[in-house]
Amino acid sequence: MSEFDYENLGLVAGLEIHQQLDTETKLFCSCPTRLREPAEAARTFTRYLHPTKSELGELDEAALEESRVDREFEYLAYDTTCLVEEDDEPPRRVDSEALETTLEIAQLFSMTVADQVHVMRKIVVDGSNTSGFQRTMQVAVDGHIETPDGPVGIEDLMLEEESAQRVEETEDGVRYSLDRLGIPLVEIGTRPDIRTPEQAKAAAERIGMLLRSTGKVKRGLGTIRQDVNVSIADGARVEIKGVQSLDDIDDIVHNEARRQAELVDIATTLQERDAAVGEPQEVSAVFEETESGVIRSALSDGGVVMALVLEGFDGIVGREILPDRRLGTELSDHAKRHGAGGIFHTDELPAYGITDEEVVAVREAVGADSSDAVALVADDSETARLAIDAVATRAATAIEGVPEETRGANDDGTTRYLRPLPGAARMYPETDVPPVEPDPSEVETPELLTRKVERYQEEYGLDEGLASQVAYGHQMNLFERVVESGVDPTLAASTLESTVTELRRDGVPVENLTDEHFEAVFELVAEGDLAREGIPELLSVLAENPSLAAREAADAHGLGSAGEDDVREAVVEVVERNAAQVEEEGMAAFSGLMGECMGALRGKADGDVVSDVLREEIQRRS
Repeated sequence: MSEFDYENLGLVAGLEIHQQLDTETKLFCSCPTRLREPAEAARTFTRYLHPTKSELGELDEAALEESRVDREFEYLAYDTTCLVEEDDEPPRRVDSEALETTLEIAQLFSMTVADQVHVMRKIVVDGSNTSGFQRTMQVAVDGHIETPDGPVGIEDLMLEEESAQRVEETEDGVRYSLDRLGIPLVEIGTRPDIRTPEQAKAAAERIGMLLRSTGKVKRGLGTIRQDVNVSIADGARVEIKGVQSLDDIDDIVHNEARRQAELVDIATTLQERDAAVGEPQEVSAVFEETESGVIRSALSDGGVVMALVLEGFDGIVGREILPDRRLGTELSDHAKRHGAGGIFHTDELPAYGITDEEVVAVREAVGADSSDAVALVADDSETARLAIDAVATRAATAIEGVPEETRGANDDGTTRYLRPLPGAARMYPETDVPPVEPDPSEVETPELLTRKVERYQEEYGLDEGLASQVAYGHQMNLFERVVESGVDPTLAASTLESTVTELRRDGVPVENLTDEHFEAVFELVAEGDLAREGIPELLSVLAENPSLAAREAADAHGLGSAGEDDVREAVVEVVERNAAQVEEEGMAAFSGLMGECMGALRGKADGDVVSDVLREEIQRRS
């Protein structure tokens, strides 16, 4: 990423980190915060959503564009969701556990907490909220974090409800699941203090570490999302939504800076050519005998082919902005947003079954000359006309420069157009939830994970690697709880991290193991009813049969701890079976026989006990 001088380019970036909180119940009702499988849905219902005006009577441009796409939204409801999620019952008061965790986060970012927190409604009509809006509240402002390239300001800390989970596209619209809707979510917004892609990644990592330090955030895919705001000096602010992985942030920022730089250069060229955008025209007659499958299919279904002259755009529409993305891709994204499959354009034709003769005929039909490009959309009449109008609007902004917009992150580090950049008109007060007056003095500042690593080494004697695994792992709270109850720290750490990892690699469904399973296993060890070496096998049994009690599972599979007589009997049998080797090698035979002894005992005895008995038996026979 060294091809750009980001300082000279005027790169400015900021982050919005969205993190689900690990609370017992949702933000505005008493439903649990656990996710369900779509097949478990108890029933479904449908909604159509439309934008509403703000308290000042304004309509948000992003919501208005979203509403132009006529879609039906289907929702999956469960026995763990209620009428609040369905917007058929008013929300309850703000969940106290979620607010307490948010105050802890505010302290970690050195933020000023509001004296009174008011809930607002943020218009969202993409179907992800049954009400047509998301409830959100500003809890704290004016914080900061440190990065290797300098401090980054934290502008605000919001507490809001998570949206419904998108399940799939349907013929009529989108299907959503209500299990996720309403899970408490914090949004941390930085100031535009970030100047390089590397600093953006470092800031996101720092924020993630601070959030996990509370021990009260959900973990796993989809529980944390990063949005990135990027601009360059001659470009515009672009919000990039849905960056799933921290590892992608620097690529996203770099690619957006490059995209904007290319668009600025394209605008300069178009202005020099005195470029302009014509009026859409129907050219269906040109393609009456076409061999293009897409166009033939549209026409046979009663559709049309619309054309748009892009004056002075020849060679520009096909110009690469990023690898595998061109200006034509940007135009196509806007057409797709309005229901079309995409566009054809003359910089890439003849191709896709469209002949050279048809290209010439289209140019003649719309009056395009050799310096012009022509964009085509084939679909049903309404979709084709909406899509070609969207292409015209985007082509016009290409002449001006970089448009402000919201874009979605792609897996390859590039982005795609989603909608216009939202404005203040999307917010208005929530009248069903009373304001709250938080008291930050009632919460303690959580211990940073970096400090936990140090403490685990100092207090528990863990090596740095294992201490880091535990502190940054999913089982940190469980580790601290069992160690406080008297479990050996090294045993707890190695079981929760190393043993579980090995079992997962062996295909054991460790996701079925609960805190109660681990606590019961450690209790069996403490009582002398299970050898440490038997832990992996017992956990495997419990993972496959999670309804079994630990003691019941140990007894059923013969995993109880062996007595000293049983250990000696097993060891003597192994030594006698290998008498010739013992006589010849003496104590050198120990390593090989130790593994055989442990296998014979099947984890029923501690290795130290078996080792002592084996040494005695070898010495006695040497």
